[in-house]
Amino acid sequence: MNKKMILLAVVILALASLACSININLPSMNRKTGPTVTDTIFVPLPEDAQTSADVELNFGAGTLKLKPGAQDALVDGTATYNVPDFKPIVTVENDHININQGDFNFEGIPSFKQDIVNDWILSLGNHPMSLVIKAGAYKGEVELGGLSIERLEISDGAAKVDVVFSKPNQVQMSSLEYTTGASEVSLEGLANANTTDMTFRGGAGNYKLDFSGELRDDMDVYIESGVSSITVIIPEGVNARVLTEGGLMTVGTDGSWHQTGDTYQTTGSGNTITLHVKMGAGNLRLETGNP
Repeated sequence: MNKKMILLAVVILALASLACSININLPSMNRKTGPTVTDTIFVPLPEDAQTSADVELNFGAGTLKLKPGAQDALVDGTATYNVPDFKPIVTVENDHININQGDFNFEGIPSFKQDIVNDWILSLGNHPMSLVIKAGAYKGEVELGGLSIERLEISDGAAKVDVVFSKPNQVQMSSLEYTTGASEVSLEGLANANTTDMTFRGGAGNYKLDFSGELRDDMDVYIESGVSSITVIIPEGVNARVLTEGGLMTVGTDGSWHQTGDTYQTTGSGNTITLHVKMGAGNLRLETGNP
């Protein structure tokens, strides 16, 4: 048996084990705990209401909840933890804000056993900002609807994350970039992000990209992934075109999709979503959802 046949056999076995989804188990770590402490995190609004802020969250592991609603503040919330090294550090330099998870250096991509606590609950103010989230293995609930995000960048490791735009972003977002590893990631209301340029890079995981919402302009989406399961949902009545690349992926459709070679299309009115999907191997499912 030559090398190509061996490689093909390995990929077929990987796809068979993939089936419709991938089980994501976050790795565990041990760390000496202490009393549970809750710190307040408060960053005031910039003095110049017209100046955009750069907000960066560096979160190693734990639970992160992010939502709109900060009143007279750029960031307002709490961090609850029981490992002293997890005490958050807030740095403000002009319009650049960094909120870091302490001085503890993680080895690899850890998550926590039940006796370790590290929970951030943060609200963001409706002020123009670039938002960067860098995380390791964590569980995230991120609601960004109705904010004024000019650029969004998220990168994480082995994570379970829901990102939702329940309302339209109030300014045009120059770019939306998400990079993840062996994760379960759900992105919903992506049309509400109000961006023309989106990039999603994944490893081996389960990913859902739901483009519901108000599509104010044409949108170009670039998806690159390894052995994974990806579901793309386009609302009924929206123009969308999906160009696929990757000879070892399988593509399934549900709804009003039409195939021509490696291109899948659904027709409607208004602006168009164009998706470029490149997968090493795995399952790509295209669905049409409620308008």
